[in-house]
Amino acid sequence: MAFGKDAALRLMVVDDSVEAAEAIVSGLRNSGIAVRPSRPENEAELASLLEQQPPDLMLVDPQASGVPLAAVLQAVSASGKDLPVLFLAEHVDDALLMRAMEAGARGVVIRRSVPHLQSVVRSEWADLEARRALRRLEAHVRETERRCDALIDSSRDPIAYIHEGMHIRANQAYLEVFGFESFDDIEGMPLLDLVAPAQVGAFKQLLKEIAHGDAPPRFETEARTMEGESFKAVMEFTPATYEGEPCLQVVIRRQEIDPALAREVEELRQRDMATGLLNRATFLRTLEDAVAAAAQGDSQHALLLVEPDHYARLLQDIGLDAADALIAALAERLRRVLGEDAVAARFGEHQLAVLVRNASHKRSLEVAEAVRAAFAGHVIETERASLNATVSVGGVQISEKIASISAVLGKAAQCVQSAAGVGGNRVELFDPGAADRAEEERIEAWVRRIRDALDGDRFTMFYQPLVHLHGEPVEMYETFLRLQGEPGELIQPLTFLQIAEEHGLLWEIDRWVVGRAIQVIGERLRGGRRTRLLVKITQASLQDDTLAAFIEEQLAKHKVDGELLVMQLPESKVFTHLRAAQALQERVSRHGVKVGLEQFGAGLNSFQLLSHFPADFLKIDRSFTQDLATNPASQQRVREIAAKAQEMGKQTLAEFVQDAATMTILFSAGVHYAQGHFLAPAGPAMDYEFDV
Repeated sequence: MAFGKDAALRLMVVDDSVEAAEAIVSGLRNSGIAVRPSRPENEAELASLLEQQPPDLMLVDPQASGVPLAAVLQAVSASGKDLPVLFLAEHVDDALLMRAMEAGARGVVIRRSVPHLQSVVRSEWADLEARRALRRLEAHVRETERRCDALIDSSRDPIAYIHEGMHIRANQAYLEVFGFESFDDIEGMPLLDLVAPAQVGAFKQLLKEIAHGDAPPRFETEARTMEGESFKAVMEFTPATYEGEPCLQVVIRRQEIDPALAREVEELRQRDMATGLLNRATFLRTLEDAVAAAAQGDSQHALLLVEPDHYARLLQDIGLDAADALIAALAERLRRVLGEDAVAARFGEHQLAVLVRNASHKRSLEVAEAVRAAFAGHVIETERASLNATVSVGGVQISEKIASISAVLGKAAQCVQSAAGVGGNRVELFDPGAADRAEEERIEAWVRRIRDALDGDRFTMFYQPLVHLHGEPVEMYETFLRLQGEPGELIQPLTFLQIAEEHGLLWEIDRWVVGRAIQVIGERLRGGRRTRLLVKITQASLQDDTLAAFIEEQLAKHKVDGELLVMQLPESKVFTHLRAAQALQERVSRHGVKVGLEQFGAGLNSFQLLSHFPADFLKIDRSFTQDLATNPASQQRVREIAAKAQEMGKQTLAEFVQDAATMTILFSAGVHYAQGHFLAPAGPAMDYEFDV
């Protein structure tokens, strides 16, 4: 799938209710999908949005009156673009499904089922990306075919394309070999007509093998020209397509030398001189065929890479001039241990490769262990030395799940490097089928680690200053959570917060963050510093009605003025947990604690939320500031937010400030506070000079 964490889904929601549309957006963001939402309120706005930047996906309420369904479908059709439409419904019945199908919608989403919404949106987004990739691939294939056609025309090799035994294409060199003036003379002619009478029987058998998909790569025969002159020839066959039809590419060459000698030359061309194994180019062609077969689900194979451990030290012992002798001895030992189902090659300077055909994971592991043991238990003999050389074996199971040549080679290289990096004389085999099991084990390990951090107080805080752009400086920092790992290692929250959320640990982490922030404020107060701290609160705490009581208890315990604690709630979470957010704000505000909205401006109608939730400050979403200096649309949006916030008496904050140009724009727009690496990075100490 083309999209990932950094890709944003451009989503258009056609719904009369802003709150319902915001709930949909929030549900998708909760599942890790970055969403760029839009919501047209009338047909003119719909047309404008489709013309400016068409969405990736449209969620449409068929009962919407602001933008009727008929207008939506007509606009989508008129756009001429691939815009998947999904119906929003409270429940699904046969009549609705038929209506959706007749209207051309891709499906129906149950509005109240967030898992169903997330699953269908992910599936449709993946399908859309696949269709886009297919169109790009088809265009690329057409261009490649055009270039190949031009190369074939100009090639000196006689090349033809055969379909069901008949010529459908031939280049000029091919025509000249048989004495034809133009392709019209040979079009539709059976290939059999160009074979000498004495070879017809053998060639008919060849055609039967071709029909069954068993065409040999090389066939020696006797051909004849249109004048009846016979000559010895070699035909090379390769499956191909021509104008979308499967066919066979035939390259014919006159046999000017003895056939036995020609076969010997061909054999030498495919071999590495030092080891006698296949060379890299020949092995790669064999590997490509195996990967292609695995991609079709026809079979499983394994690629093993074998490297001698401590190769540089071995060369010091025997001398650089004996390097080929060493690799030849290694190749001989490898050849002895392999069975008929394996093909070996010299793949690099001191790296050998093995393709184990039609091998299950168990069989692949057996071969890899046998290779390792063959070196660990024997002495390697060269003409000048006897060496006790062990090897590292890294491999990958080739199947449908990892059926691309780059992925196969990449995984195998990673495994052999990993095996060598921990001392060598070991096997590491990557099995795509085991990835799911490994992921489950990884998640379980992270859950244990998070619980241990909570119980053992192994979280820590980083602080980043917020600089007042207008008026007197105020000592204010935002807190950032870090998990202490190995000595000197600090782990970013994005690494573990998703796992914590899935396993119900977010509310405990919020408790630790709030408690630690209040403790630090108290320590600063006793040191004569009045410092305000901003802390992030997740939606898990909005569902925990004991958080307010915990804050009251900690404020009293550390003798802290509540005004020095500022809680940040994501705008999208407040939309979907409005009553809980209101209740939390009402209770903590009695002690002076401020509550603000972060990620502000990314929703469908951000300022409408303020009529229900009077936030104390607004932190502008970083999507507007990260390209503020170069994006006029972002500049306009920031000015609109700042101006409207000033009218309502709200303070604004802008994060992710990376350069002086952004600072200038924020200052002129009237934004109150700024933070970012341009001003100061987050760190463990609060030592920013606000008065400078």
